Amino acid sequence: MTLQRRRLVGAAALGAPAWAAVLAGCTLAPDADHRGEDAPRALPLPRPVRMAWVLSSGGPRGFVHVGVLRALDELGLAPDLIVGASVGAVVGGLRAAGRSMADIEYLALTLNPLSVARLAVGGAERLSGTPMAELMREHVPQHRIEKLPLALACVAARQRDAEPMAFTAGDIGLAVQASAAIEGQLAPVRIRGESYVDADWVAPLPVRIARRLGAARVLAVDASVHLDRAPAAAARYREGDQRKQALVAADALHADLVLKPDFGYWVSFSRVFRERAIAAGYRETMAQAERLRALHRS
Repeated sequence: MTLQRRRLVGAAALGAPAWAAVLAGCTLAPDADHRGEDAPRALPLPRPVRMAWVLSSGGPRGFVHVGVLRALDELGLAPDLIVGASVGAVVGGLRAAGRSMADIEYLALTLNPLSVARLAVGGAERLSGTPMAELMREHVPQHRIEKLPLALACVAARQRDAEPMAFTAGDIGLAVQASAAIEGQLAPVRIRGESYVDADWVAPLPVRIARRLGAARVLAVDASVHLDRAPAAAARYREGDQRKQALVAADALHADLVLKPDFGYWVSFSRVFRERAIAAGYRETMAQAERLRALHRS
């Protein structure tokens, strides 16, 4: 079972009421090609980047980002750029748009995860992530990435050649939808003739992309599992975990500081799990307060 498939299997544990949210509507023509002026683009940033925060992919594990950002906010620290992959693009997009951490945490704790998927009519995948785009537009008044108060890069994978792409302009809803389009489960997002999917399988911690965008310093938040603490029952997932860890490690080498909070191996969408992940992110960040302050001063 792939990492991506395990994420939706976990979501299925929510039961019939949650699946009803998926069945409540459908998306027609999920393979539509977005070519308008709002279509996401990978453009150079207009201003120099001293500090970048990189938020990893991770499905439900991405709730940890909320705790990290809350702690950074309380420490009075801020970046010039946020680079997010998959769930990191969701949380990072809300922060870049200027939403308060109280708002972001409330959304993280109350959102029904299956409300951001919808039956896809006419596509190869059964589900479409169109509601994710709608959610981002609902909570981000300024839909254009290049006009957000804080620079943002949403990282997605170009499906034909697995090339990671950093969308820094265009519609934030489509960019986040593409970044979180779990391959084989959610319909890819077509942008100017190319199909884009979740970046998890090629760049789960896109630090090198932040560097290519000009970041002088990088704080990375890694939501992946601690392999050395994985329980015996997780042995069947070890191959997939090791593959992802190799990708993470290759990028982590290029960060100035990596936060990797530990909140256990198993995940769910329960309120208890979300609170535990958020608390772990907050606790680990506060424990590194002095190093973080020094990094942002330098």
